[in-house]
Amino acid sequence: MTHAQKSARSTGTADKKFDGFTAEERDAMKEHAQELKVSARRSPRTAKADAESDVLAKIAEMADADRVLAERLHEIVRSAAPDLSPKLWYGMPAYARNGKVVCFFQSAQKFKTRYATLGFSDQADLDEGTMWPTTYALTELTAVTEARIGELIGRATS
Repeated sequence: MTHAQKSARSTGTADKKFDGFTAEERDAMKEHAQELKVSARRSPRTAKADAESDVLAKIAEMADADRVLAERLHEIVRSAAPDLSPKLWYGMPAYARNGKVVCFFQSAQKFKTRYATLGFSDQADLDEGTMWPTTYALTELTAVTEARIGELIGRATS
């Protein structure tokens, strides 16, 4: 004897359909796969310089507002943590230690959001109690904001 089971309906709206990843997310995954291929083909002697060139080229492609933020953020990271290596990560400028991303810049246009963000991975040493921020919205870089970012980068890499 077989029993037919009816699928449970979600309590959400019936009109919403899950289509999987957004086009932007799929593009980011494709970019990451391409980055891995390019990185694997690079000569160890030129890899660091080539990766920085890739990051600067990606920044140059950004819309004006995001490009200004990313250029200055690149300078801040390079100054506050010269041991971090620039690299592309899912099509975003990122900075890594021993190949592992510590922090990254996500432009507003990347996922069509209203602001750019500075994010930190679990490799960043920002632990503070039982809860701490790992992503910061960026709309403008003032002297105070730049100092705070420098401090966060310094803590993240200590």
